[in-house]
Amino acid sequence: MAVAFTREEDYESQAADLPDRPVSTHPNLVTASGLAAIETELASARAAYGQAQSEGGISADRTAMARATRDLRYWGSRRASAQLTEPQGEADKVLFGRTVEFEREDGRKQSFRIVGEDEADPTKGSVSYASPLARALLGKAVGDVALVNGAEVEIVAVR
Repeated sequence: MAVAFTREEDYESQAADLPDRPVSTHPNLVTASGLAAIETELASARAAYGQAQSEGGISADRTAMARATRDLRYWGSRRASAQLTEPQGEADKVLFGRTVEFEREDGRKQSFRIVGEDEADPTKGSVSYASPLARALLGKAVGDVALVNGAEVEIVAVR
């Protein structure tokens, strides 16, 4: 019977021992909206940590406290390393913070905004500047051709 209690405690201990969220080795470039999103996440993490503490901290819910602590460390570090970056340069050039529209060889057109890693969401039309797609397009201008995933794409617009 004592073994059953030990195992249950072991599972709780393992759940509470969450690994840190990985932090990229790339510079933490952010747009203004990305910086605002980081600050929102940091405020949420602080609130979750405060709530976990007020509800008894580790003794009450080890998992909630571990999650709140992990998120607070992650978002605190991302806020501390954030480098607000606004596009500067020629208007038709693909730069961080700008939206690029390109046409694939099969005629499909796609557009993505090049943003920081924490704000990237391809399903919503944004990709990280560190992604292979963004790296292939950065520095190009309207009319230029780039090699993306083994196929050529032509840049048709930059906003």
